Formats: sequence, C-alpha cells, structure tokens
Amino acid sequence: MSQFKISPTKATLNKLRWPLRLTRLGMVAERVTRAFWPVWTVCLAVLAALMLGLHDRLSSEVFWGIAVVSGLAMIWFVWSGIRQFYWPSAIEASARLDATLPGQPLAALADHQAIGANDEASRAVWKAHLSRMREATRAAHAVQPDLRVSRNDPFGLRYMAVLAFIVAVSFGSIWRIASVTELAVGGQALATGPSWEGWVEPPTYTGKPSLYLNDIAEGPLLLPKGSLITVHLYGEVGSLAVSETVSGRNEVQSDNTELAEVFTVETGGTLSVEGSGGRSWQVSVIADKPPSIEFDGDMDVAASGEMRQPFAVTDDYGVVGGQAEITLDLGAVDRRYGLAIDPDPREAIVLDLPMTISGDRGEFSETLVENLSLHPWSGLPVRIVLRAEDALGQNGKSEPLEIALPGRRFFDPLARSVIEGRRDLLWATENAPRVAQVLRAVTHRPEDFVRSTSAYLMLRVAIRRLEAGVDAGLSDESKEEIATALWDIAVLLEDGNLSDALERMHRAQDRLSQAMREGASDAEIAGLMQELREATQDYLRQLAQNPREGGDQQQADSRNMQQLTEQDLQDMMDRIQELMEQGRMEEAQELLDQLAEMMENMQVTEGAPNGEPGGEGEQAMQGLEETLRGQQGLSDDAFRDLQEQFNPGAQAGQSDENEGRNGGEGRGQSHEGQGGQGSGDGELQGDGQSGGQERSLAERQRELRESLRQQQNGLPGAGTPEGDAARGALDQAGRAMDGAEEALRNNDLAEALDNQAEAMEALREGMRQLGEALAQQNSENQGQQGQVSGEGQARDPLGRNAGARGNPGTNEGMLQGADVYRRARELLNELRDRAADQTRPKPEIEYLKRLLDRF
Repeated sequence: MSQFKISPTKATLNKLRWPLRLTRLGMVAERVTRAFWPVWTVCLAVLAALMLGLHDRLSSEVFWGIAVVSGLAMIWFVWSGIRQFYWPSAIEASARLDATLPGQPLAALADHQAIGANDEASRAVWKAHLSRMREATRAAHAVQPDLRVSRNDPFGLRYMAVLAFIVAVSFGSIWRIASVTELAVGGQALATGPSWEGWVEPPTYTGKPSLYLNDIAEGPLLLPKGSLITVHLYGEVGSLAVSETVSGRNEVQSDNTELAEVFTVETGGTLSVEGSGGRSWQVSVIADKPPSIEFDGDMDVAASGEMRQPFAVTDDYGVVGGQAEITLDLGAVDRRYGLAIDPDPREAIVLDLPMTISGDRGEFSETLVENLSLHPWSGLPVRIVLRAEDALGQNGKSEPLEIALPGRRFFDPLARSVIEGRRDLLWATENAPRVAQVLRAVTHRPEDFVRSTSAYLMLRVAIRRLEAGVDAGLSDESKEEIATALWDIAVLLEDGNLSDALERMHRAQDRLSQAMREGASDAEIAGLMQELREATQDYLRQLAQNPREGGDQQQADSRNMQQLTEQDLQDMMDRIQELMEQGRMEEAQELLDQLAEMMENMQVTEGAPNGEPGGEGEQAMQGLEETLRGQQGLSDDAFRDLQEQFNPGAQAGQSDENEGRNGGEGRGQSHEGQGGQGSGDGELQGDGQSGGQERSLAERQRELRESLRQQQNGLPGAGTPEGDAARGALDQAGRAMDGAEEALRNNDLAEALDNQAEAMEALREGMRQLGEALAQQNSENQGQQGQVSGEGQARDPLGRNAGARGNPGTNEGMLQGADVYRRARELLNELRDRAADQTRPKPEIEYLKRLLDRF
C-alpha cells in the first residue's frame, strides 16, 4: 500500500484555508457596499415615508410622480452597481492576507529556488528561509473588510435614510404600506370591494394617544377639542362617503373621489362613514378649560426690599407661561406734596412668572421672587394681577392683590428725604424744580446730620445737574441718570462707610427699633436682627483689639464690673427675636435697650509693666496710629482739592459741591486738619476757621514725616525679625511721605495721592509687624499681655482669654479674618463704580484707575 506525503508548503496553505475564505468574503462585502449603497439608501427612505403615512397626505399625481422618480433612481443605481461590482479572485484574497503578515510569507512559499539548487549549503539556506516563512504564517488572521463609503457619500445620505427608517419603526406602522395598493384605480380595492381607514390625532399638548377608527365600534366617542380626524376612502367612486357635523361647518358629505378627508373637531356632533362596511359615531367634545391661577399665601418682604409671593396654578392639560402685571392704584395714592400733580405716563410692570421645570404643569405651586426697590412706584399702592396661559392660547387671571409695592426701607432721615425726592422726580418731570429746592434745603446745615463727606459731595453734584437740567429742559435720559445717582446717594447715607464698630451697632439697633415700631414684616425684622448680630460681633472684636475704647471707667474696681459671656449674649439676642416673633414688641424693645446699655458699658483694661498704664510698646503703637490717622485725613483733603481743581468756576478751595476749603466761605468740609493730623474721620465740620495757624498741605505732610522720624528713634523690638520688618516698612512709609511732600509743593495732587496711599499701606504693615514683635516679646517675658478687670489674665468683653498676641482666643493676627476681605471687596467695588462714572473729572478717573491697577 503506497503512502502519500504532503509537502510542508501545502500543509501550511491548508491551515490558511479559512483566513483566506473569510478575507475573500470581506472583499465581497466591501465591493457590494461600495457598489450598491445608493440602492439600500433609496429603499430605506421610501420605506420610512410609507410607514409614516406620508403618501396619505399627498395627491395621487404627486405620489405617482415621486414613485416613478424613485423607481427610475432604483433602476439606475442597480445598473451602476452591477457595472462596478466584480468578484474577488483567490489570488487577490491571498495577496491581501499576505500584505498583513511580516515579510509576505505566502508569496515566499510559492517561490522556487532559482540559483544554487545543486549546492547543498544553498539548499539548506533555502529550507531555513521557507521554515521561517511557514512560521510567520501562524499569525495569519482574516482581514477585516473596509466598509466605509464616506468618500462616495460626502453628505451622509445613507445615515439620513437609516435615521428616517428608525423613526418610522418607532412612530409609524408597517400596515400603512398596504394602503399604497389602494391608490391605483382598479387595483386590489376594486377586486375586494370598497374599504376605508380613519385616524384621530388629539392635540399634542393634551398628551393623549392617537386613535384608529377602524378599531372603534359604533357609539359615543369622546374627543378633545382640536383633534384632527383623517379618513381615507378606497374602492369604486361613490361607494363610500363621509358625513360629519363636528368641524363647525354645515353637515358635510363627501364621496371617495377624494383620497382623504381631513377636518378638525370643534363641536359635538356625528361622524359617519356611509356605505358598505361603514360606521357612525356620536362625538362629544372635551372642552379645554382656561387655566386657573391664584395667590397662595401672604407676601414675604426682606429688609433689602426683595418680595416673595407664592402662587398656585391649575389647568386641565398644563400651562405654557404666566405673567404678573403690576399697575398703579392711582385712586389710593396720597396725592400730596410731590404726588399732587398728575404722574407722567408709565407702563405697567410685567414680570414673567417662574414655571416648574420638572413635573406636571397641570397643577403646581411656585414663588415669584423680585426686588422692585428701584421702581418709581416703590412704596405706593399698586394692584398685582397674575395671569396664566395654556397651549390653546386661553388665559386665566387671579383676583387683584392691592398692596403697597414692596421696596427697600430707609431709616436714615436724610436718606429718606433723598429717596422721596427721587420718587417725586420719577413721578413727574414737572417736580424737578421742587425736588432740587427740597434737597438744597435738607443739606443747608450738613454738619448736623450728614455722616459721609462723599455722600454730601455726590448729593451737591446731583443737585447742580438737576438744576441745570431744569434750566435747559430735563430729558428722560438725564432724569434717569439723576435718579440713579440719588439712589446711590441714599444707599451710601443709609449704609455709610462706618469705620467705627460702635456706631454700626447703634445704627443696627436704631433700624431694628424703628422697624418694630412701624410694624415691619417678620422677614425684614429677621434680616435686621442678623445685621445687629454681625454689628455686635464687629464691635466686640474692635473692643478686644483696642481695650482703652471702653471709656473712662477702665480704672474701676473689677468687682463692680459686669461679666457677660458669649453664650449670655447669644441667649439675650435669641430672646429678643423670640419676643418679636410672638408680637411682644414692647418687651423686645425693653430688652434691646438693656442690651445696648450693657454693650456700651463693656471695656477691657490693659496692664503695663510696673503697674503703670501705657508701656513703651503701647506708646509706640499709639503714635503710629495717630500718624496713620493724620495721613488719612491729609489724603482726604488732597483728594477734595483734586476734585475742586478741575471744577469749572470754582475758586481755591471753594465750589458748589464743597464750599469753604479754609472754613471761612460757607458750610462745607474744612479741608485742613488741626495740629497736623487732619480730619481722618471723614465727618463734616462746622462753620468757622480751623483752629491754629493755617498751613498748606505740603507743610502738614512735612510735619507728619518729622513725627514719623521721631517715632522711629528708640522703636522697641530691635534685633527680632518682626522688629526689623517693622523698621523697614516705616522707612518705606517715610520715603513715600517725602515723595508726597515734593508732589504737593509742585501742585501735582494726583502723584501726591499715589505716594500717600503707599505711605498709609507701609504704615499699616509697620504697625502689624510691630504688634507681632511686641506680642512675641511679651509672650517670652510675661506669658500674657494684660489683665481684664484686675484678674490674672486678659479677657475680652465676653470673658474669653486673650491669646499670646493680645487677640481673643487665638494667636493669629486679627487682620486675617473674613471681615478684612469683605471690606477690601467693598472698597474695590466702590473704586470701580467711581472709575466707571464718566461725569467725574478726567484726572480723577485716571487716578482711580491707577489705584485699581495697584491694588
């Protein structure tokens, strides 16, 4: 029996049989896809259109036109595909597979040795080569086909067809394709007899499903108003007809000469398909009721003037939007003073109501939140009407709410006068002369009640602009700008830039007391109570840092002093708020007065070496504080002179905005300080000459520089890193003062202000470093800085232990708290607001921009 031996090359090729077959099939798929992709694209598009029933909405002419075009396109694409397609051969499949292998081993195995066949060594090399090639074929795998045809279909038409087909499968019906056969007269319908199809499509906003009339038996049919009914008739002409009385027209009857009958349900009535296999329904209409909207509770008003009004909305299918319309109740307005004349025409306030984002809009509750403090009707009687609209365009409205339009409350008398003037100006332009006259009257003696120099100057500028507008004819734009300025002035007068914590606390107490007397809302009282808590904490922190501010009683016996813990203070404020919430305003006011009295009587006494008040370090800090206050006052005076310098028509130190640079011309701010210190508090001074010999700004700057030089001699803390840093900062402050003096002598006020700002910053840094040095020194020598009420350890007004550096309960610097950053943000915002005011002189704006660039 003979035996046949298969060569290694053939055995290798047998192992590659399936990779070669699969690669060849992949090549077939590639060529089919590239040749026939337009064919299946057209097929999917046509199927999608038929499944969605688009042919039912077309006339027979349009339908058959599209059908012919689609058929011709299909024939063309099939013929083109056949021409492009050719079957891949086994050699092409082998070449593709071989191209994916290193060294193309399949081609190498098919080669024959051409040279050296008789040489033993050459044959050995050839066998080794074939062995390596057979080894390389073990990594052979079928090549994946490349089915991409993006080069042939740059617009992605195939993807559009697939997407349309997916939509048709999801929302269409494959049974609609069968209706195509009924479109041709003499088709299957003629053979099987007349037939019909009908659908009811309720309005989309109702959320109700479509109905197939063929599946609904005769009888009552309940449909939403606006439902769309479509009925298709097939078969011999005249064999079927549609009659209906639901579309609002007279009874209509149509035969099947029309491919489709489409109408909308407007009223109840009958719907019939008459003829063989026809049906009849008695249609009742579900009326779409208008939405209902109403106020859902009382309005809450915050201290800032923000109002929060809850409301509730109901509708049978859901609303699409809503508005709140606010109109002036002119009959309820107290027509006196600036409101006596007829108001200028002003449109009603229209606010969009918030709609629920998630959930059912058929029934929900929301809250309208808005702050209308800036509106001219703020504080005046108004009517608020809420409106809601549904998808059908129907509107529902609430009963009117008659209230005084909420707005921010002002407690400062001058701020109230400014706001009243602003209201009168916006009420009617005819009030402008009266407003200017009233504002001049209330600022006649500013030293009695005006706290802020800046607010006073801004108010004088606003008065001048208003009077100029009256003379030249006040335009609407100028009126709005002046009204905006008056609002900013009132806010500045109300809030102020109060640097003294005790005054802030008194202001908060006064505001809370006035709100209780005037019957403010709970939300507003809660906001004012929180303001009092914050102001009280600020005062306690300042009192702990500056113990001597407690008053002359700091030498009293500690046994006669009252100890108040932080918990006691918190409990007392909680009790005040509880009494206010219960409506017991008299008891709350009495307790508030007791709290104010106790806070004023608080002080922290501070010991010194050998029992003498005021050690060397304390005296140095006092001197630096006085120098800083003097520099601040001098900088304020220089800034006011810069304003007056560019005020047209103003004399030296005198202008309409700020009269009396030397105090002898009128009722303005005395620019020059006394004793070389200046007016650092920023308050308005009285009439008359400033005490002592009048000195120029440059001379006052030189005196401050000399005072600082004397304080630098013998400064404590020498040899420590903090002490050396303090000396370096004070040296920098001295150089900045020298530059400021030179600039003042050259009448370069802008440059002087820059140098003065640098000097004040360096002084603050020097004081901080000196405080660190003193605290470190006292910690090493004594372990504590002072005593509270004669006890063995320093305590703040709440009884808390002072840290090693004299701060309550901590060794961290008091300048590292959040209030410092808040204050810094406020100052930056103020600088930005002033720099954006184009009515200010150009040099002032440039100076403000330089400050912003620096800080």
